Amino acid sequence: MSDKKTILLVDDDVDLLENTAFMIKGMGHDVFTAGDGEEGISKYKDVRPNLTFMDIRMPKMDGYDAFFKIKQFDPNAKVVLITAYNQDEKKYLKAKSMSLLDSIAKPYSFETLEGLIQKYA
Repeated sequence: MSDKKTILLVDDDVDLLENTAFMIKGMGHDVFTAGDGEEGISKYKDVRPNLTFMDIRMPKMDGYDAFFKIKQFDPNAKVVLITAYNQDEKKYLKAKSMSLLDSIAKPYSFETLEGLIQKYA
């Protein structure tokens, strides 16, 4: 049996998205990407990933709001939020109460992603 997982990456930073997707594909996983929260929700519904990495600060819809909508659609969704900024404490606590797996800061390392995929996906 294969350890191949399906990973969804949601970030409005195209370079980071492509680099991260390349790294995760190199680990042997399938990767899908989305450039904003709305696209992230629709991709989530299409591919039902094992794990989603989602940036918090994005245009149209931030990562928290996208996370809340994904959780409404699939209460068992596994999501890790990514941020380069201070977190919105109220939304963060709400997300934790809805079983947010983790949050990591940018810039993150290959090893960090690999560890999270092994732990949660």
